[in-house]
Amino acid sequence: MSRPRIQPVVWRAPRPPRSGPRDRFSPSRLIRLPANGPEDVVVDRQGDLLTGVADGRILRVDPDSGRNSVVADTGGRPLGMHLMGDDELLVCDAEQGLLHLDLRTGGLRTLHAVPFASNAVADPDGTIYFTQSSRRFGLAHWQGDILEHSGTGRLLRLSPDGQVDVLLDDLQFANGVVRIADAAVVAETGAYRLTRLFLSGHRAGQREMWVPNLPGSPDNLAMGPDGTLWAALANPRDRLLDLALRCPPIVRKAIWALPDRLLPGPRRTVRLVGVDGDGRISHDLCGRIDGFRMATGVASYGGHLYVGSLVSSAIAVLEAPPNRPQTVR
Repeated sequence: MSRPRIQPVVWRAPRPPRSGPRDRFSPSRLIRLPANGPEDVVVDRQGDLLTGVADGRILRVDPDSGRNSVVADTGGRPLGMHLMGDDELLVCDAEQGLLHLDLRTGGLRTLHAVPFASNAVADPDGTIYFTQSSRRFGLAHWQGDILEHSGTGRLLRLSPDGQVDVLLDDLQFANGVVRIADAAVVAETGAYRLTRLFLSGHRAGQREMWVPNLPGSPDNLAMGPDGTLWAALANPRDRLLDLALRCPPIVRKAIWALPDRLLPGPRRTVRLVGVDGDGRISHDLCGRIDGFRMATGVASYGGHLYVGSLVSSAIAVLEAPPNRPQTVR
């Protein structure tokens, strides 16, 4: 597949943050899957895992035995997911758009056919917030968006009456999204940050860089039972990439022209960060897991962290760090 041309924008990345205290990277195990790329993971009311894999299937996985069954097939590439109630699942598919899955029947319907839908979250009234990573590149060429740094990602809202509104534009590879207090928080993978948009109250409509400088590229986001916001960091900070982003555009065009084997691949480091209600990193887990790389999704349930990956054929299971009291400002 030929690569689309890039139109690079010069950007000076913030200096990587100094590493603070890290949580113990607990002994882990892998739940092997019959397909590649369980990009995101959610846990249903029975404690089973739900994940979408590269061949388009949505799998239900027993976290103890590893037994799995097929719930549905999107015909595309499922990415981020969000459980609504007991039996409904929102699925963001890179090819099909924002989908609704009835977990009882396996029935799928398209809610909004937006290219490169990446993650979603829903309010109790049925309002859905979802991200579009890029309007210029598809999943097969996601690295082009990072190199170009033109900021064509978006946060959108689907109202219960079917109306779709753009809430945020010009996002740097918009990815995970969660609701916290009176705001939506979005991961900007290409800018190493979490951005907050206030949805109600006296600051409604205001946007801020809530966590402005993460030690890696945030992907899917999820809320833990204690109020911790968990972010999977797909890749650690890369000094050479940061340098290239501030060089003249011709440098990045030359990089983009290199053969696939010479482009940077997924790193072996697995890193997850927990963020408290004040936007401070409260947990930092970093290490390596044999047979697993590129953490892209995380779910916290029953004292464990279940970690998805865009490229591995397994879900990693870690021991969750101790809960800490949370505050929300």
